[in-house]
Amino acid sequence: MRGALRGRTATIPPMVEVRVSGGMVRGAMESGVAVFRGIPFAAPPVGDLRFAAPQPAAAWDGVRDALAFGPPPPQPGAFGMDQVGIAGDDWLTVNVWSPDPSANLPVMVWIQGGAYIFGTSGLAEYDGARLAQDGVVVVTFNYRVGIEGFALVEGTPANRGLLDQVAALEWVRDNIGAFGGDPGRVTIFGQSAGGGSVAALLAMPRAAGLFHRAVASSVPGPFFTPELASDITAACAAELGVRPAELSTVDPELLPAVVDELMAKIGQFAGRWGQTAHKQIPFAPVVDGDVLPVTPWEAVAAGAAKDIALVVGHTRHEQRVLTLIEGMLGQVTDQQAATALDIFAPGPDGARRYRESFPDAGPDELYDLVCSDWVFRMPSLRLAEAQVAAGGRAHVYVLAWEAPGMGGALGACHGLDVPLVFGNLDRGQPAVLIGEDTSAAAEVSDRMRRAWTGFALTGDPGWPVYSDDRLTRVFGDVDEVTAYPEERSRRIWEDHPFHALGIPAAG
Repeated sequence: MRGALRGRTATIPPMVEVRVSGGMVRGAMESGVAVFRGIPFAAPPVGDLRFAAPQPAAAWDGVRDALAFGPPPPQPGAFGMDQVGIAGDDWLTVNVWSPDPSANLPVMVWIQGGAYIFGTSGLAEYDGARLAQDGVVVVTFNYRVGIEGFALVEGTPANRGLLDQVAALEWVRDNIGAFGGDPGRVTIFGQSAGGGSVAALLAMPRAAGLFHRAVASSVPGPFFTPELASDITAACAAELGVRPAELSTVDPELLPAVVDELMAKIGQFAGRWGQTAHKQIPFAPVVDGDVLPVTPWEAVAAGAAKDIALVVGHTRHEQRVLTLIEGMLGQVTDQQAATALDIFAPGPDGARRYRESFPDAGPDELYDLVCSDWVFRMPSLRLAEAQVAAGGRAHVYVLAWEAPGMGGALGACHGLDVPLVFGNLDRGQPAVLIGEDTSAAAEVSDRMRRAWTGFALTGDPGWPVYSDDRLTRVFGDVDEVTAYPEERSRRIWEDHPFHALGIPAAG
């Protein structure tokens, strides 16, 4: 029996303890990296703190185990509690991977995407070990999503999910030194709604000084006016038969179902909500004049991020995986393509310009192009252009490597960059994009990881800044630095102002 116990205890990873602002925490050594999970950076936003700005976490006595991810905030079940197997209301927690807690290493803080509706840092694709092994301290965290984080409710602060992100960055500033991180070299990086969050943080006075470099991947264009956000909140409340101000009295676990119900019939609101209803986007950061004074494009063009080194990019075929989810991949009709061009192409002659610029494109390609450009590609590029116009420094990339998973049908689609940057090629939801043979992906992943960690270390990702020659790093089977490859789309959109989306005048 003693021998069996000795053998069993020998498999337990060695523990490591550090002190943070709340008290002592205990993590574990895993594959040569010290890992801490589920450390609270703010108090649970429930009860009297529901729909409030994040408040400091309570201190604890003794040593707190930091061995399991904290529970995710309420969200649709496919991306919620069942992903990490933990329930509870301590939603606002951070996770840290450190290769050397006694060092002074650059810090990379990840902000996950999820359409501002779902997302949790406990997903396997966000495991930070592989990145940390390259000599950086990696931080991931949860923030409120959906109604909890982004519904505009009178009497409560707007953009609570963004305020959670600021609180997490404040925790990093105050505590990351205990994990071997340098609080003076913090790089934030995020994709999709996480990329939109990075863009928003560039524009937020509350976030000033909390990070020094930023990587914004697949930045979504939609940001909302208060009028539109309030109208969507009212529709959510109507689903429950309550007034908007009473949403905070509803059980948090009931609200995700309300979002699902709204999404199922959001097309009914197309005449009132316009493009956001056509693309089924019920939540986005709100340009409220306070938490987010102006759109990121306006703020960055005015110099808000001039002193922050910036990497911005997108994938070549952003829309394809979304078209698959819509059940239309390879089946887009001429009428559906024409409708998408009418709705999303910029200006009164945008549809004509797409057809003239892409004369050989069929309906599937036209649909993919205009949707990719409206949602992700052109907003991302414009953020870089705004930075350069303000005298700042930006590096632009395009991920053009076409993943072999699912027969290669999705190309270089939205979300493909996540497993490549983290180096997690055989786990989590994005692994289906790559398929069973990860050898080609591993080569692309090595190059992308080196670029991201190199940028965190020195501010240089390894290719020239974006300027009048529009030099861009294109990640493919063989990488190249060339003029921005989506020039035809760029010209169609070059005069389009990325204003906050409101209720159309005819609504």
